[in-house]
Amino acid sequence: MVGVTTTNRREVLRAGAGLVAGGALAAGCGSGQAAPPPAPASASASAARAPGHSAATPRAAPAPRAYPGQPVQITHGPRTRPQVALTFHGQGDPALAHSLLSEAEKRGARLTVLAVGTWLDEHPDVARRILDGGHDLGNHTERHIAVNTLAEADARKEITDCAGRLRRLTGSIGTWFRPSRAPTASPLVARLAQAAGYPHVLSYDVDSLDYTAPGAAAVTRKVLADVRNGSVVSLHFGYRDTVAALPDLLHELDRRGLRAVTTTELLS
Repeated sequence: MVGVTTTNRREVLRAGAGLVAGGALAAGCGSGQAAPPPAPASASASAARAPGHSAATPRAAPAPRAYPGQPVQITHGPRTRPQVALTFHGQGDPALAHSLLSEAEKRGARLTVLAVGTWLDEHPDVARRILDGGHDLGNHTERHIAVNTLAEADARKEITDCAGRLRRLTGSIGTWFRPSRAPTASPLVARLAQAAGYPHVLSYDVDSLDYTAPGAAAVTRKVLADVRNGSVVSLHFGYRDTVAALPDLLHELDRRGLRAVTTTELLS
């Protein structure tokens, strides 16, 4: 794996190293239920911003693409290659997000972040931070509500409002769409996502259950018990357990010969 070598990345890593103390306001999507509240945030959004990253003119994200042979709802990649995709529901204290991104980059891992539109409204610099780190960035609805339960017009608005936010920030609607508060999209939501420009819905085959705040060791055990070649793992920004679990998780994946790559790389 290739480590981060540029001066700017070293600055980001130094800035992120002390940011683990914050909490978040994320919620799990596996069951559609709100998670137990995380610990209160201790760092402001401005303190969480990594040096050298501003909200202006982020590097353009790739556009969504179709993957022939893959279903509309993708749960995993090829089982023949020793790669996995660690995918993150993007919401919560940006301090934790920056810290987690920095830890991943230090270990040569690349992530997939499905961002909530209102979170990007509050922390627009995070979009650039994600892209500059070489990670995938996608759409996790505008308000992170139970999109499968909404009327058609409201569900469409949840998808397109977040897509519009991503386009304004990055020049693209993002590479992926994932429904909020559900592991898979309803047929209606899948159709609306395709109409908005996303050929596939990104689901997952491994749920870390990190949003239940079980402790870092439990998050690591759960992922390692279920992960295999091609797995797409569901994790969350905004939980200190997840940040604390990441070093051990990446170490164990590496020990098994599994590389953490973006979902785009996993399917390419």
